[in-house]
Amino acid sequence: MKKIHTQTFKTPFGDLILGAFDNQLCLCDWKYRKMRKSIDARIQAGLNAEFVEGDSPVFADAINQLKEYFEGKRKTFDLPLLPVGTPFQNQVWKALLQIPFGKTASYLELSQQLGNPDAIRAVASANGANAISIIIPCHRIIGSDGSLVGYAGGLDAKKKLLLLEGVKASADKNQIALF
Repeated sequence: MKKIHTQTFKTPFGDLILGAFDNQLCLCDWKYRKMRKSIDARIQAGLNAEFVEGDSPVFADAINQLKEYFEGKRKTFDLPLLPVGTPFQNQVWKALLQIPFGKTASYLELSQQLGNPDAIRAVASANGANAISIIIPCHRIIGSDGSLVGYAGGLDAKKKLLLLEGVKASADKNQIALF
């Protein structure tokens, strides 16, 4: 069976699991997220491979770029990515990559961008299934009312990531100002 090399990376906001397949990043996800088993099973099945702790050349680049991001020195990532999901999930994840650093969008805006304004729940589900967190910026998705909504790394991590990117928090701890 083929191998997906994995490694844990400690960040200022929590532990990430990195996964590489054929020197492409297929996993950069919160280690202790609720959907950990189902996400891992989807990736392994999709690549017909098993997880094995080990190193990959892409890890050094990913860790370096993530560190620069956390230090406020990087706004975009330049890594070979291999998102594993359905065609619809991949369409959503590609749209997420278009949301610039420091900006946010709602599930409704994302579903409208994809040409299906009634697909809000499907878009939300695909967003939640993203296994390449931060790099594919699912943390930039908020509720239509500006509220912070579900995030695999937890709402505290989501808020910190948005603040790192310069999105200003409002007086309500669960909402952000969008101006």
